[in-house]
This record gives sequence, C-alpha cells and structure tokens, in this order.
Amino acid sequence: MNAPERQFASQQKPGLLAPPLTLAQLQQFDTIIDVRSPAEFAEDHLPGAINLPVLSNQERIEVGTLYKQSSAFEAKKVGAALVARNIAAHIDAAMRDKPRNWKPLIYCWRGGSRSGAMAHILRSIGWGALQLEGGYKAWRGQVIRELEQLPARFEYRVICGRTGSGKSRLLEAMAADGHQVLDLEKLAAHKGSVLGDLPDEPQPSQKMFESSIWLALSHFSSARPVYVEAESKRVGVLRVPESLMQHMRQSECHEVQTPPVLRVRLLREEYAHLIANPSRLFAKLDCLKELHSGERIAAWKALAVQHRWDEFVADMLEHHYDPAYEKSMFRNYVKAQSATPLRVNEIDHGDFAMLAATLPA
Repeated sequence: MNAPERQFASQQKPGLLAPPLTLAQLQQFDTIIDVRSPAEFAEDHLPGAINLPVLSNQERIEVGTLYKQSSAFEAKKVGAALVARNIAAHIDAAMRDKPRNWKPLIYCWRGGSRSGAMAHILRSIGWGALQLEGGYKAWRGQVIRELEQLPARFEYRVICGRTGSGKSRLLEAMAADGHQVLDLEKLAAHKGSVLGDLPDEPQPSQKMFESSIWLALSHFSSARPVYVEAESKRVGVLRVPESLMQHMRQSECHEVQTPPVLRVRLLREEYAHLIANPSRLFAKLDCLKELHSGERIAAWKALAVQHRWDEFVADMLEHHYDPAYEKSMFRNYVKAQSATPLRVNEIDHGDFAMLAATLPA
C-alpha cells in the first residue's frame, strides 16, 4: 500500500484525502485534476495539476446567478446537468486511455460537489480516484502556513551586485551546475526594476507566486545552501513572503562585481525589447517622475530618440540604479558590507558557468 492509499485508508470519510500534503505525497498520484473553472485554475492550482473543469467560466457565473436570483434547488438542477455533460466529455477526451490502476487526485474550491461528482463517477468506473478534503481552499491555507516556517529550514547565500552585473545569468548557470537556486525573478516573471517586466509574459498571481516558492523550497535539501538573488520586498507587483525575506536579509552575501562597460553591454542585451519599443520605454521612464526631475527624464528620452544607447544606459546606472542599490542594499542586507567578491571579466554564459563552478553546491 503506497502513501496516498495508507492515508486514504485512515480517513473517516472514504474517498477523501486530507491535507497537509507533502510534495512526495502529491507525486504519488498519476494525475492531479483541478475541476474548477479555467479562471480559477489560472489564478493558482496545486503543483502539476491539469484543468478539467466541470463548469466553464460562463457556466459557473450562470449557475451562481441562478442560485442568488432563484433558489439553490434550481441552481443545482441546472448545475448538475452541466457537470454531468462536462465530466462525460472529459472521460471521452482525457481518460479513455487510462489503465485500470490509474489513481488521480481530484479537487475543487472547497472539496464539495464539483470534485465530489467527478470522483464518484471515476470510482464507479473502477479507478482509485481520491478527492482532496477541503479542496483548493485547504491547500491554499497549507501554503500560507508553511511559507511562514519552511524558509527557516535552509541556509541562504545571497547573490548581490549592481544592476547589470549579471546576477540572473550567474543564478541560471548555478542551477545548470546543480546548485540549489531559488530564482525569485524567474518565478515572478520580472527582472525586479521599473523596467523589469518581461515582454509578452504577464506576472503570475500572488497566490501562484507563493505556490511556486513553496514548490521550489520543497525540492531542496536543508543540508545544502540555497542561492537567491538579493531582492526588495516586491518583485514587480508581487510580494516576497515575509519569513523568506527576513532570512535572506540575515544571510551571507556574494557580490557580483562587473566592470561598467560590461554592465552597459549586458543591459543592452537584456532590455533589447525596450530598445526596440521606445514608446513602451518612455512609459516606464515616466514612472520615475517622483524620483527624478523632469529635466533628467527628458534627457534620458532624448538619448533614446538619438539611439545613443550606451550613454542612455550608463547615465541611468549612474543616476538611478547605482544610488538606489547603495541605499537599499546596505540598509536591508546586514552582511552586504562583508560580501565575498565574485569578479566578472566577461558576460558570456560560458564565463558565468565557470564562475558558478567556483561556488560550493
């Protein structure tokens, strides 16, 4: 009997699996099925889950409206018919090839009728389907609670350095080399500055960001260091969990030191999408009006219009990014003054790979 089956056998209510759930337990299931609407699924979901909604976005709105304006009985009649048809369609399209020993975990918002209906039908067919007790709501509560305690299990090494020094490239190289890397900017789909949003890639929801952090930490061993980039409390519009932030700020630091000319070159590579779209760049520069004079922002725009990109980047580094780094880094990261230097002589990925190999894994 495997772990989910043992927990299933211990439940007072047959067919239910009660949280909290470890990553290892989740990985025991062949498939994790989220039966909520696509909009609910897009906001956040259990790690590795697929979306087989028993009500579409519009159907969920229609049933909810009927519940409020008519009665629960009328809403349940309409909802039951929709759910039955949608489950039948999913069985035909997504489950017809599943073997007899297939074991899915099924959940909805609160572990109620939506997941219960699918779990009941799948068990009637003969599959060992389990329903998550409390549904996504219970899972979300588990993530919140564990993110208050989980960060304390690890020793962090903070990668700091001025904008354009190559911190993200170093973390990428370290991850490829087998180091434990918590890449918050990658999880947040943002480079962490006013110009940092990624082209054609919106940031995830706050809930999804926190679930991704939980998943990353759950993969790590407490016997090895976790490398993370120095961040402020926000990465774009997303908040870094407070417990994680506190542990990061007390941790040992490694400072990436890159010559100014290479920083300019790296930033031109990293922000090529803004160089190609001046109107978008100007909108971002306008967000700095509370920090810089209109004259300075106009001067930056003039350099951009004239395609004097090296001067533009160098001036932004001198008057915006470097002063901001000096102000926040040494105030928030208590060991930044004694950071171990990591000197960069070239910014090619191979050079960062060699630098990554010098750090203990």
